[in-house]
Amino acid sequence: MNKNRRSIFGWGAAALGGALFASGIAHSVLAQTSKASTADGVAAFETIRVVLQHPRCQNCHPPGDAPLQFDEGRPHGQNVKRGSDGQGAVGLRCGTCHFTKNPPASYGAHVPPGAPNWHLPPPKTKMVFIHLSSGELCRAIKNQQANGGKDLPALLEHVSSDKLVLWGWDPGVGRKPVSVSHDEFVSKFKTWIDAGAPCPK
Repeated sequence: MNKNRRSIFGWGAAALGGALFASGIAHSVLAQTSKASTADGVAAFETIRVVLQHPRCQNCHPPGDAPLQFDEGRPHGQNVKRGSDGQGAVGLRCGTCHFTKNPPASYGAHVPPGAPNWHLPPPKTKMVFIHLSSGELCRAIKNQQANGGKDLPALLEHVSSDKLVLWGWDPGVGRKPVSVSHDEFVSKFKTWIDAGAPCPK
């Protein structure tokens, strides 16, 4: 019994020692990973700004209560309005014309595009991107009272995987996709966060 006990305790000690060793290596690696500098973060945000202020993004982040259309950002036809929840006004909801995916290319250009949960931000958290300087835009997207309560990890998750965001890179026939690749955008977003999410002046 004592021998078995020693064997069990010996194995436990070895496992614990191995875990501590592995933890030490991980800590060492993390310690050697330098954070991005403030200058790196500010430079990365310029790429973020280019994406957020591209027509595919900013058309759904206007200061008014109507979404915008096309590269020139003209007011949406049919007198479409934001509505109390961002899903469109009563009688003309976003989902009336915008389905959960783009129509087939054979339908031609300028057919209403689609993605899951097509909507604008609700009126209390409009998340306006249009006509803001880099600094103003940066401070706006970090403001949890204005962005729907998203902290930095939640913002990263949103821009990385939300299907409505991803639509900007696959907007359907007749529309220019976001000019920066999605991979580069996410990479710059990570750099910005790693630098402490600094804002340009």
